Amino acid sequence: MPWTSLNVQTIKKNVDSISDYLTLLGAISTSIENTNFNKSNEELIFDEPNNKSHEYWKNNTVTALFETTIDIELVKIALQNKFIDENLSFNSAIVQDQDWVELIHSQFFPIKINKKLWVIPTWHKIKDKNAINLFLDPGLAFGTGAHPTTHLCLSWLSHNVNDDKTVLDYGCGSGILSIASKKLGAKKVFGVDIDLKAIETSQENAKKNNVEIFWSNSQNKKNFKVNIVVANILSSALIILAPVLASFCETDGKIVLSGILEPQEKLIKKVYSKWFDIEPSTSKEGWVMVIGTKR
Repeated sequence: MPWTSLNVQTIKKNVDSISDYLTLLGAISTSIENTNFNKSNEELIFDEPNNKSHEYWKNNTVTALFETTIDIELVKIALQNKFIDENLSFNSAIVQDQDWVELIHSQFFPIKINKKLWVIPTWHKIKDKNAINLFLDPGLAFGTGAHPTTHLCLSWLSHNVNDDKTVLDYGCGSGILSIASKKLGAKKVFGVDIDLKAIETSQENAKKNNVEIFWSNSQNKKNFKVNIVVANILSSALIILAPVLASFCETDGKIVLSGILEPQEKLIKKVYSKWFDIEPSTSKEGWVMVIGTKR
């Protein structure tokens, strides 16, 4: 079944009202994108999920999807009359129905972390048989290896995990860091997350990689210590969980913290310096990885 797509270019202050009005006019969905995405004048907004600032870009494109029975020209006229003082611009197109599973698959590609490590979506072929290959289906959980924070952690793990290390992956998401640690040779790996869906996804991904990992919900209290604690989660959660994460790390062990934007780096270092000697940070595309050694 085909659909009609309508793009409306507008400034920040009109985004919500235009989106709401398009819904009233019969749109089955609306989305908002940066009009200048991937252009030289692109405006970047760094924010964390669940942040209540609700900030938009200076120039936005509101895209609405309609059934083809809707007269899209009448929708345009209604918008122009409603927002008569605004200089709105439109373009519309027919969108053909697609195999959405195939479309999603087409958006994920094998990712080379370094010579030693690759992340391979389960529907792709191995690129380097001599490398350690992580087979991954992200499902509903965070962690495909594409995000800079995950890439930073995977790179560090590939150089620091061996068969005498034990690892805790706190906030395991898709299980990618847990699975990588085990395939890199870790003696024992624990994966913890508050989201039961993430645990389910991690378990499935572990099966695909033929590795044994001890999964648990973070609400189930555990008392153990490991050589390496890795947490790729929001900086706000890292601050709250600092005493908990520190308690899992043995003396002279390493803590690896990611999910940190550059402006948040100093605060994270200050919080964790209570338990750890902080090492020089590594960054990628505006994100920082903080590493420390437990005293």
